[in-house]
Amino acid sequence: MRKKFLILVTIVVALAVGFVGCDSGTQPQKPQKKSPQAEGTADKAQAKKQETSPETQGSKKSTEASQGKEEGEEGTKQEEKAVKLDPDLPEPMFVGTPTNFESDNLDPKTGEPRGDFMVPENTKLVSVGKPVTSSDPDPVIGEISQVTDGTKTGYEGDYTALDPGVQWVQIDLENQYRIYAILLWHYHSQARVYRDVIVQVSNDPNFAEGVKTVFNNDHDNSAGLGVGEDYEYVETYEGKLIDCKGVTGRYVRVYSNGNTANEMNHFTEVAVYGKPAE
Repeated sequence: MRKKFLILVTIVVALAVGFVGCDSGTQPQKPQKKSPQAEGTADKAQAKKQETSPETQGSKKSTEASQGKEEGEEGTKQEEKAVKLDPDLPEPMFVGTPTNFESDNLDPKTGEPRGDFMVPENTKLVSVGKPVTSSDPDPVIGEISQVTDGTKTGYEGDYTALDPGVQWVQIDLENQYRIYAILLWHYHSQARVYRDVIVQVSNDPNFAEGVKTVFNNDHDNSAGLGVGEDYEYVETYEGKLIDCKGVTGRYVRVYSNGNTANEMNHFTEVAVYGKPAE
């Protein structure tokens, strides 16, 4: 009997000890409080990890590229800001639409105001005083240098006259320019049309290569430089304005092949407007 009692006591004690041990093992442990120094170090490490991650680096590069693109676009916008071309024009020599000549290719806008012409800001007149050569080295009237002397009037003595046939004058701008406009004056004291007016730009002084034609009203190829799609026009005090669209070149060559009044080729002024080529 005593033996049975001892066994029962032993079982009860073992159960009690097991219950206590199980209960103490399931109690939650208090979290360890991090020190301020440890928290700061952890935050820095996390920030550094984010900064150096591929995703963060890609986002940073994308942002920088976007900012660079915006700055570049802004610079382009500033460079391409357009302003009105305001050339110094001579006084008119006649008024109205002339009718005393024939032209199968006359500009239908003849007699209408030209209107404003826009060019990039800081576009300058770059041809005044520049060297001039010609297909006719011995002009009938005047000097070849008058083509760039800045005088555009239609009075006698303010122009040079070259022999009949296809002739040209050529300006050396002495540097490469982006050319946006050319204003061309032949003799304009009377209503007349000059034939086969062709304007070309090149970096080759011989115009053997790299030639860019910016105007050609030779509709039947009588000058032998190809058929042009531009209209013939009446000479006026405004001059003929040619949109060159920023073509790059150093030399400008202008052809003609007589006029509706006679066979001579008269050149009063060729004004070239541009900016230095970059």
